[in-house]
Amino acid sequence: MKPINFLGTKTLFKREVRRFLKVKMQTVVTPAMTALIYLLIFRYAMGDRLVPGLDIDYFTFLVPGLAMMAMLQNAFANTSSSMIMGKVMGMHIYLLMAPLSAVEVVFAFLAAAVVRAVIVAVVFLGVLAPFVDIALLHPGVILLYGVSGSIIMGGLGLISGMWAKDFDNIAMVTNFVILPLTFLSGVFYSVKQMPAIWQQVNYINPFFYLTDGFRFGFLGVGDTNPYASMGIVLGSVVVTILACWMLWHRGWRMKE
Repeated sequence: MKPINFLGTKTLFKREVRRFLKVKMQTVVTPAMTALIYLLIFRYAMGDRLVPGLDIDYFTFLVPGLAMMAMLQNAFANTSSSMIMGKVMGMHIYLLMAPLSAVEVVFAFLAAAVVRAVIVAVVFLGVLAPFVDIALLHPGVILLYGVSGSIIMGGLGLISGMWAKDFDNIAMVTNFVILPLTFLSGVFYSVKQMPAIWQQVNYINPFFYLTDGFRFGFLGVGDTNPYASMGIVLGSVVVTILACWMLWHRGWRMKE
């Protein structure tokens, strides 16, 4: 059995972390500015309106969902941008030639995506904390759903980067797959407000369970039972990791 290359895995992980830390405008300043914009728009536009059926004010309901959406989008962007830049610059071949197994490469990429997502969420929530009454009611649930969502989206970003040939392909996936699924995951609304048929559509969306479970961890309320949804979320994590491993092991669309 081949020994694990801890040094190589750590080096790749550090490269990915340093890569996004060099663009602090995207990873720190942008989430902070976005949080303030949401505060101005929703806090003062919606006032003290309550979410129907949940007995909680709209802005408090909104904040955890917005934080999760930011985590998901940044985890996807981290791996997808790294992969497509490597392919466009012709540098990805060196990663394929490195003495790293598929497991080690996938672990390094996904771990870096989780780190970026967590930093974004901390900045986002830190900016809004003085203006909204939220607490860490279930920190274990927050951690599980936050990390799981970041792994899933980081994995989808890795697969999209392997599939794409240029930045236009990544933009297509982002605009026509990632954005619709994240915006329609219950971030801005409770599914109880929707007609029955649209409630069923939301239940098909795997991102809905991530958003709802993450929100439950802060507020103790949600549209589903987060403990019952853990099976769906953890199953999605396993499928995503296995898909990333299998495709990288085959060098899917990386040797063309």
